Amino acid sequence: QVQVLELPSKTSVCTLKPEVGAKLGMPMCLKLWQFNCGSQPLLLAGYEDGSVVLWNLSMGKVLSQLFCHQEPVMSLDFDSEKAKGISGSSEKVLSIWSLDEQQNLQVHKTHRLVNAGISDITIRPDKKILATAGWDHRIRIFGWKKLKPLAVLDYHTATVHCVSFSDHKNPSERLLAAGSKDHRISVWSIYTQT
Repeated sequence: QVQVLELPSKTSVCTLKPEVGAKLGMPMCLKLWQFNCGSQPLLLAGYEDGSVVLWNLSMGKVLSQLFCHQEPVMSLDFDSEKAKGISGSSEKVLSIWSLDEQQNLQVHKTHRLVNAGISDITIRPDKKILATAGWDHRIRIFGWKKLKPLAVLDYHTATVHCVSFSDHKNPSERLLAAGSKDHRISVWSIYTQT
């Protein structure tokens, strides 16, 4: 189950429980978002069984479920402007999926990776590129539009656990930070004007 809290009061907003008999396993990753300021918040959750589930928080119910991985979903991110998301798992596949107007999740395409294991995925705020944190000690940069591989950042000596883009107003000052099991944090400048 997933419990949603309001901060800073830590008041419980709702508890999301899968239907009886659903064998989703544990929730592994979450993404809270809304289409626009007036809309209800929605929650995407990646589960142990390889599913991505879209929850309506106000109703506390599942709107859509998509089985997109053979292994547990370790990370996901969502682009609300394009109604498109991406998820990674312990397998060698990134899954790109979309959300239609009826709020149904559908697989858009998959991208095969060289090495298995994605700890984290993040789409840069300008929606042009994304970064993945790999179990192979590498950070990979892809174009978000076509998932074209752009760069492999090879610095860490152990699993990269997390990646995060800064949201600076000046694009040339936006940075990517990554944290690894090797006890290091790397900071990268990945500015492209295209």
